[in-house]
Formats: sequence, structure tokens, C-alpha cells
Amino acid sequence: MLTLEFVVARAPDPAYTRAIGPGLPAVVGRICEMKVRLFALLSTALLMALAAAPASASNLSQGLSYLALGDSVPFGFNPLVDASNPENFTGYPEIVAQRVHVKDVNATCPGEATGGFLSLTGTDNVCRPYRSAFPLHVSYSTSQVDFAVAYLRAHPRTRLVTLTLGANDFFRFQKDCAATPPGPTCALGLGGVLAVMQANLSTIFGAIRSTGYSGLIVAVTYYSLNYADPASVGGALALNAAMSAAATANGALIASGFDAWAPVAATAGGDSCAAHLLIALPDGTCDVHPTPLGRDLLASAVIDKVATTCPEDNAVICLRARD
Repeated sequence: MLTLEFVVARAPDPAYTRAIGPGLPAVVGRICEMKVRLFALLSTALLMALAAAPASASNLSQGLSYLALGDSVPFGFNPLVDASNPENFTGYPEIVAQRVHVKDVNATCPGEATGGFLSLTGTDNVCRPYRSAFPLHVSYSTSQVDFAVAYLRAHPRTRLVTLTLGANDFFRFQKDCAATPPGPTCALGLGGVLAVMQANLSTIFGAIRSTGYSGLIVAVTYYSLNYADPASVGGALALNAAMSAAATANGALIASGFDAWAPVAATAGGDSCAAHLLIALPDGTCDVHPTPLGRDLLASAVIDKVATTCPEDNAVICLRARD
């Protein structure tokens, strides 16, 4: 808190004047008057400076925006709430935006696969059916990549883009291989699906940069459903490796959702469900989507990564510094 002290000139005490003579009190009085004028000038300057300074941290990033892209994880999907109102869903982008004081535009779609992200006729999991039945956080009729490109070209003060995408390529592969007859992606094998996923992600990162956007891009990787289960860990790491390779090749940063959850899951023997990181279902099992605790850990991973991009090690300042 800033405290301003004012020195006020007083008429000299008569007894004091008699003791030392009439000259000195007059000088003292003039000095005090000068101090009052000086402090008044300084106070005015300080008040003007305070008026011109930001009133809060939020004003540091006023007018800056953040574009979130991807699937149901950043969307904040929860199978237990009414999907007809998108405000029922809060993903990690909303938490990031609140903490770094920027406006977030969450263009994510539950069930989005990398092929569907690039084209309305590309390989999809369930994004297109979801869009036909329920509203997204942001309304658009194009593919997600086309919306992203248009948004970035129209909003040059965008300072952050995040992307979590690829899990639905694997889910679609599982469905295709379980179908009779098998669906089209099953013939690719897991290795082929991961290769297509990585190529599509590279195309997506390239499309973002093609707009002239030079701000931060952060790829947010997936967590493991159970860190004690080799199959779960292996699946998450395979998806994350493809995402990380595409991100690194296109100058994007990586915020590890896998690492963000691991210490908390470890408190429950590695089980993300038992650690309350996954949404609990009525039957006693867990959904694959994060609870508020899991979501907030992903948000913290993004913020921590952004903070590494400037000497101040503060995400708010780092984003503002790019303005």
C-alpha cells in the first residue's frame, strides 16, 4: 500500500518567536510552505501514475484471446450432465483463461478425430453426430481447422492456442476392428493409425502457422487411466508420442497431461479413477473424462508451460509480453 504524507505549515508559536527572535520562524514557515507545495506536486504525479496503471492483473491482458482446439477433454465433457446446454461443461481452457486473464474461445468438439478435424468428410469418431444433436461452446458450420484458421486471421491479438487431439483416432480404430465386417481404419493396424494421426496433426499445426499466427501453441498430451496398468500407460504414451512429434516439428510446446496426473494417481496405487481424477459413474466405474481435479491439473500444466517462455516465469506476463 502506498501512503502519502503531507507536511502542513503552521503559524509559529509566539513563545517560540520570543525565544529565538522573529527571523528564524519566518524562514521555517517558508520552508514548510515549500514542502507543502513540493509534496503536493509529488502527490499529484503519483496519483496520475496510479490512475494510468492497470487496476488489476486482468487489465494486463485486456483484449488478448486464447483459442482452444481439440476433442472432449478440453471441451470438458461429462456424461452425467445435460448436453443441451454447453455451459454445463467446463474444460481446462476455461480454467487457463481465468487464471491468465484472457478471453478463451473453446472450439473443441467431443469425439473429434484428426481426420474429422481437417475435413467434414474425414474420419470421425462421434463429433459430427454430437454436433448435429447438441451445441458446442462455439457455433460454426465448417471443420474445426477451417474455423481455427478463420478465427486466427480475424483476431491478431490471439496469444495462445492449445490442442488436445488424437485419442478418438484410436477409439475409432477400436470400433472398426470390433465391427463385422471390420471398418476402414482397422486395415491400417495400430501403427498405421498412429502414423496417420501424426501426419494429420502436423498438417493442423502447419495450418495454424499458415495464418501468420506467431504466438504460443501448446499441445496438451493425454493422461493414463491407470498408471499401474502397462496397457493403459502404453496406449497413452503411444498417442502422446505422435502428438509430441508433430508439435515439436512445428514449433509447438508440449504440456504433459501424463506427467501432471502421475503424482496424484500414485496416491491411489496409480489408479486415476480411485484418485478422483476421472468422473465416477453410478455403476462404480469411471468415465474416461477428467473430474474438476483432473481438469485443473491439466490447466496448471498449460500455465506452467507458458510461464517458461519468458524470464519472469509468469504466464500472465509472458502472454502480455508478446503483445
